[in-house]
Formats: sequence, structure tokens, C-alpha cells
Amino acid sequence: MNKRFLGVLTFAFLVAAGASLVLYKVLVNRPASAKTPTATVHVALANRDLELGTVLKEDDIKLAEWPGVAPLGATSKPQDLVGRGVTTMIYAKEPIIESRLAPKGAGGGLAAMIPPGMRAVGVRVNEVVGVAGFVVPGMRVDILISGNLPGGNGNVGTLTRTLLQNIEVLSAGQDFKKDAEGKPVLVQVVNLLVTPEQAEQLSLAAQQTAIQLVLRNPLDRAAAKTPGTALSHLFLGGKMPPLQAKSEVTSAPTRPRPIRTAAVAPAPVMMAPPPPKKEAPFVMEIISGAKKEEKKFESANGEGK
Repeated sequence: MNKRFLGVLTFAFLVAAGASLVLYKVLVNRPASAKTPTATVHVALANRDLELGTVLKEDDIKLAEWPGVAPLGATSKPQDLVGRGVTTMIYAKEPIIESRLAPKGAGGGLAAMIPPGMRAVGVRVNEVVGVAGFVVPGMRVDILISGNLPGGNGNVGTLTRTLLQNIEVLSAGQDFKKDAEGKPVLVQVVNLLVTPEQAEQLSLAAQQTAIQLVLRNPLDRAAAKTPGTALSHLFLGGKMPPLQAKSEVTSAPTRPRPIRTAAVAPAPVMMAPPPPKKEAPFVMEIISGAKKEEKKFESANGEGK
């Protein structure tokens, strides 16, 4: 029984080995199939690392093959890119796309990094105002102003409130390159990216009040609602009431008192006097023989009959 089983197993092994050998020879002698060529396109690539504010030159660009479809915004004409400023870091051998470049004619430097419709406003800072030098390009800050409310609330002292929130720092001094490590840089002026309306507010605040920059997390975009505070409320520990001008902080107007006038009695109606009562006439009988006669005499005002 065991010899029979071993014989079957040996026969099966020989058959499997022979089939494997035949299949191996077939695969080895099979001609290599031609590989399908991958479609490529010509794209302008960065020849080196291009930092923010760099004005592109011919040496910074090279035309090379790019597998597949060209990236959105890429071009195959390097001459169209020469003279344009870089607004976002571009690394070597990376396609140069339209969204990372300043518009044609804008040049390079800080001005090319300002988006359309925005403004860059410089704010004078020191170690305290500039949060000890940690306000560097790419950071976001809130802007606090401190001063006295014009024309009112003089009894509460100096007021402090948040003027602007979530403002991007465009440059710290003459440095507009973002530092990945966030190293502190002590500078005299910080340029902030704001709208034209915010630029007006910030310019007036810089002239009339004291400005303080407050550093915030770049990922925190929520706007905080704060009422502000005043010097008197810091000592009293109370909450800040809504700010009002002096002309508004007045007592409620009193109602005018009604003018009392003496009551004038109505003029009496003059009634016509009743006509004088007519007196009865005086009657006199005169008897003359058989003849009897009556004669009437009227009053003094009447007529006789």
C-alpha cells in the first residue's frame, strides 16, 4: 500500500516538474512586447529655487518634458515668464504656473505680493508693540488701540479696544520672506496687508492713539467679540458699558410744564329787558240823567281814549 502511494506521488511530481519546465521555456523564448510610449508635453520648469519677490530671468527657466497633461496654469513659452515677480515659493524642477506669479508689469519685491484690491500699511513698532520680534512675515495679528474717547466718557480714563482682527503680516522691516522656524526679528516697521477701508482706520489710529499688536495662531480665523475696557473698570472690576459720546450721556429731557392760565369766565349774555308791564286803564263812569257813559284814562306813558 505504501509503495503504491509513493509511486503515485512520484509520478505526479514528475508530471508537475515537466509542465513547469515547458512553461518556463515558453516564457523565456517569448519575444519582448514593445512598451507603450508615455505621452509628454513641454513645460517651463524652475531651474533653481525661486524665492518670494524674485524677478524671473532667462537663466531661472528651462523647458523640459513633463509626463502626462500639463499642470493648470503652466506654459511652454519661457519668454512669457521673463520679468515677472514670484509671489509664492517655487522649488527647482517644479512647473512655473500663473497663480504663483505677479501680473505682467508688476515687477518683483513687496509690491508684487499685494493681491488686487488690498493695501500694505506700515506700522511703527518696538519690542513691546511688535510682540518681542515674533511678528514676522506670514504671521497674523490683532490690532489694539488705546486712547481717550473724543468729547466724552472722561471719567472712565483711557480706553482700549480691538480695532482690527486677523490681519496678515506682509513684511517685517525689509524682510518679506516667510521663516519656517518663526525666529524673532527686531524691526522698526511692520507692513500689514489690509483693505483700503482698514488702511484709513489704521492710519488715523497710528496718529491719534497708541497701537499694540497681538499675536494669534494663523489657523485661528474666528473673530472675537469684545466690548473693550477702560482704566476705571480695571480698578473697579466692573464690565465695560457701551461707549457713548459726551453729548449722548445726558439725563433724560424733562417734560415741559404746562402753562397755567387764569380761567376767564365767559362774558354774560345781555338779555333784552322785558317790556314794562302795561297798567290797566282808569275807567270813569259818567251818568247824565238816563244816559250812562264810561270814559277810560290811560297811564302816563299811554295814550288816553
